[in-house]
Amino acid sequence: MKEKYIEFQHEGDTLEAYLAVDANQSKQLPGIMISHTWRGRSDFECDKARNLAALGYVGFAIDLYGKGIMGGSPDESAALMQPFIDDRAKLQGRMAAALDVLKQQEEVNPDSVVAMGYCFGGLCVLDLARAGADIAGVASFHGLLGAPSNITEPQIKSKVLILHGNDDPMAPTDDVIAIQKELTAANADWQFHNYGNTMHAFTNPQANDPGFGTVYSEQADRRSWRSFMQFLDEAFDAG
Repeated sequence: MKEKYIEFQHEGDTLEAYLAVDANQSKQLPGIMISHTWRGRSDFECDKARNLAALGYVGFAIDLYGKGIMGGSPDESAALMQPFIDDRAKLQGRMAAALDVLKQQEEVNPDSVVAMGYCFGGLCVLDLARAGADIAGVASFHGLLGAPSNITEPQIKSKVLILHGNDDPMAPTDDVIAIQKELTAANADWQFHNYGNTMHAFTNPQANDPGFGTVYSEQADRRSWRSFMQFLDEAFDAG
């Protein structure tokens, strides 16, 4: 496995992405950008990058808060996330900057890129699509779904996959209905997979707080990953 860290700048902040790729590959490969949870980029996202590299992709785990910055508690994570929730244009710009960095990497086929995200990262990749990014697809795992106020008519070019827990208190039914209407109005190629008896953070084995609404589900984790693999096949075939 070849691994490297890549620093880049956006609006005065120094950010750092983690790239993983099969060291034996010499040709350009499809790239998969991974957007982190509200904690910041952690071993969870880097492990996903390595898993994807083992499958023949370039895994690219991005950092939105700043190099080395992570939340150590729910309050700290919420404080790091909130400025981006309040300023969705900034969030969209930062995601676009990270996407540009990924496409510039010599290991990556810039015409074959998908973005995936978890929790807050799910919102991030959905906003990337809403902003009209030139990307093959975006996939949200138990992501936040609320639409940004700065984009009234999304120009979505990519395929969209949303993987959602039906009992997720952070993405309630009203948000589910609203985003389905939003994607339909935008004439997007979208899928929405709703897992019954499933809460937020269902892909995270460390999640075990029913009172907060975050509980791991081995079944939903497995099902959502299989759906994502199929989504990658379709997105890159179309690309």
